[in-house]
Amino acid sequence: MPRLSSLARNLTTETAFSVLAVARSLKATGKEVVELEIGDSPFPSTPNAKEAGIRAIQENRTGYCPSLGLPELRRAAAGFVGEFGIEADADHVIVASGAKPFETYFAEALMEPDDGVLIFGPQFPTYVPNLNRVGARPVVVPLRAEDRFRPRAEHVAAFLREDHRPRAVILNSPHNPTGGVATGADLDAIADLVRGTELVVLSDEPYCHMVWEGTHESLLSRPGMMEHVVAAYTMSKSYSMSGWRIGFAVAHPDVIQAMGKLINTSSSCSPPFAQLGAVAALERDAETRDEYMGRFRRKVERLSDGLATIEGVSVDRPAGTFYVFPDVRQACNRLGLTSHGLAMYLLQGADDRFGVACLGGECFGPEGAGFLRFSCAEPDEQIDRALAFLPEAMTRVDRVRRYLDVHPEHALAVPYVP
Repeated sequence: MPRLSSLARNLTTETAFSVLAVARSLKATGKEVVELEIGDSPFPSTPNAKEAGIRAIQENRTGYCPSLGLPELRRAAAGFVGEFGIEADADHVIVASGAKPFETYFAEALMEPDDGVLIFGPQFPTYVPNLNRVGARPVVVPLRAEDRFRPRAEHVAAFLREDHRPRAVILNSPHNPTGGVATGADLDAIADLVRGTELVVLSDEPYCHMVWEGTHESLLSRPGMMEHVVAAYTMSKSYSMSGWRIGFAVAHPDVIQAMGKLINTSSSCSPPFAQLGAVAALERDAETRDEYMGRFRRKVERLSDGLATIEGVSVDRPAGTFYVFPDVRQACNRLGLTSHGLAMYLLQGADDRFGVACLGGECFGPEGAGFLRFSCAEPDEQIDRALAFLPEAMTRVDRVRRYLDVHPEHALAVPYVP
């Protein structure tokens, strides 16, 4: 076997896709599974996006294009972020295959080895491995349920004061996996700390239209933040275009040019027909987008309200996203399962013919232990079936014992502290 690099040997991945593979393999054997594990939309891509993408292929818009992105998409994206109070033009915008690549480009363009990067945990699981690519050093501080999982400016202040090389902050609002949303006051306080320092911020905003309390606000809209912030967006969530792999970032033009070199030397460019679909979505699909967001909100309320009735489960409606992040520490302590073990038991062991796929909170770092993450990416009737199954599954103590006999790695060694 060829000798792999230390990066390749140690690189961690997004667990949602691993659980997705288990769920699909079980379904292939005939087991019925309600899939609430993956953060994908159950709705079709918006209509004008589809029409424009098909037309672009028919018109042979299938060759190379500028690494920074098509000028028409860069202009449309600059107009789009104006809705969040961000003053930008096309020179502030760069296009990539979704929002996730900007984790890598942010690190490669702005980090040096041993630079400290503040992350609020639990966190999206690819933040840390993308920092590892450049030798940057993650510094994780916990979000708290009692704060409704909002980032606290005092943690940024402590990071600036105490870290020996404070360089960056990764800010994700609305937040995956918790559904927390930073308020305007939170962002004002963070901006006051960042302004005038060498800190840079990746403001990861893929759920910008999934804010259920108040409205979405961006750190980049605060005075002076264009010198500090890279704000990343995607077509995947609001416009149900996850498979198109199109997103964009807004930042200072010098940062945009540096990221353009990274794209030029790696992926060359994003497909032009997908970019033209994105232009059509941004310019003409707001009505469909808003209808989808209303449907997502009702799904979130349905799921969170249903989970709140289950013994051993505690949850409030999330302020944003299409995820629900219930506290299951009491249930885990009673059953002797870790939270990831509980998730896998619900999928694999609770019933031979039916299962529910979700994620243990520790899939998002140790700060998520004792919680589960449910996505709302299933029809309402499937969500209802999952809600009916979960409390029954949690009473099947004999099946839990049999599951732990086969999977002792999921046993809870030390009870969670409520």
